[in-house]
Amino acid sequence: MSNLPPRFLYSCFLRSFRVATSLAAVALVQIGVAQSAPAAAKPASDELVLSNGDTLHGQFVSETAGSVIFHSDPLGNITLGWDKVKEIHVAGKFGVLGQTVAARGRKQAVHFPVGSFDVADKTVTVHTAATPEPAPIPVAKAQYIMDSAELDKQLNHAPGFFVGWNGAATAGATIVSATENQFTFTSAVNLVRTVPTVNWLAARNRMLFNFNEAYGKITQPAYAYPAVPPATGSVFVPALVTKSSIMHIGAERDEYFSPRFYALGLTTFDHNFAQDLQLQQIYGGGLGWTAMKTPRQELDVKATAQYEKQHFIPGTGNVDENLIGSTFGANYTLHLKLLTYTQALSYIPAYNQLNAYSATETNSVAFPAYKNFSFSVGTLDSYLNNAPYLGSAVTPPTKPNSFQFTMGVTYNIKSKY
Repeated sequence: MSNLPPRFLYSCFLRSFRVATSLAAVALVQIGVAQSAPAAAKPASDELVLSNGDTLHGQFVSETAGSVIFHSDPLGNITLGWDKVKEIHVAGKFGVLGQTVAARGRKQAVHFPVGSFDVADKTVTVHTAATPEPAPIPVAKAQYIMDSAELDKQLNHAPGFFVGWNGAATAGATIVSATENQFTFTSAVNLVRTVPTVNWLAARNRMLFNFNEAYGKITQPAYAYPAVPPATGSVFVPALVTKSSIMHIGAERDEYFSPRFYALGLTTFDHNFAQDLQLQQIYGGGLGWTAMKTPRQELDVKATAQYEKQHFIPGTGNVDENLIGSTFGANYTLHLKLLTYTQALSYIPAYNQLNAYSATETNSVAFPAYKNFSFSVGTLDSYLNNAPYLGSAVTPPTKPNSFQFTMGVTYNIKSKY
């Protein structure tokens, strides 16, 4: 550096100073622009007047079957019935539906008005661009009032395959370490994906997936004990292992051709070591009917025609079966404040082998515990009429009936679509 001419060093200093001052000027201009830019406009405040005359300011969220949800910053989300509401004035765009809509595409949007609205004298008046405006709607007939963006998403779009699933995952375990070692693991995953994902639009299709597994093992170590005189030496007892394993996997796809009736395709895979059943496979299709559907409970009944293959554990004395049969089933769900109860029944006859019929029943009760976690108890009862029963060198004599009781922790899976 000391060998460089002073004039060259001075020139470099001036250039660096000009660059630094230019950058500083640009930064100051950007800061000034940012400070002078107006803040993002907040959405206009909606107004709700209670029947006692009190007024709330905030954002109208939605209305479903007479329950109005209104958000107020100090109070959060408030749910009110129409009888507690005197007036509502909303500036945003909402759609008012008089009943569940069979959503089949954009053309359905013309069947209900969309715009800002006012509620007064037990009627809903929607302000649209149409001339003349739609006639006022009595609140008793305004079953659903939803944001226009949510309406567009549900009517004209569909969630990706990995989005929109609801259900629960359950796990439980028992471990004993003593003279005998014992462990039992239970797990279950039950998922359902309905499109659209909201109950104020009639379903177009539905997918169901369920998995149940109970696996256990009891191990008794080998040991020896002295022989009883006059015998000498010792008696050796080999190690003994007792295993239990019950597994069920099922998947179903429903396509609705009316709000209550649908065509379905299903497949199931079952394994039950206690019944010497290595694997039972079912592939079929049929019809289903939603006999009951309310926010609190739902009942579905279905019937299928199917191919069924049964593969038994080798050496148990039974032969594999290729069967043509049906599944007659029912699924019931009840939602209460303190618990959720689910039940599934199925009867599976075989038409080409009349003694090869089976039946299952599952029950579960989940009690809310903390946030998305629940404590659950359940039963699984299965009957396989043609299970081997003579026993063999590898398996003991079997019973056609298998009963399982489980307890565990359940995590509730909720879609955010």
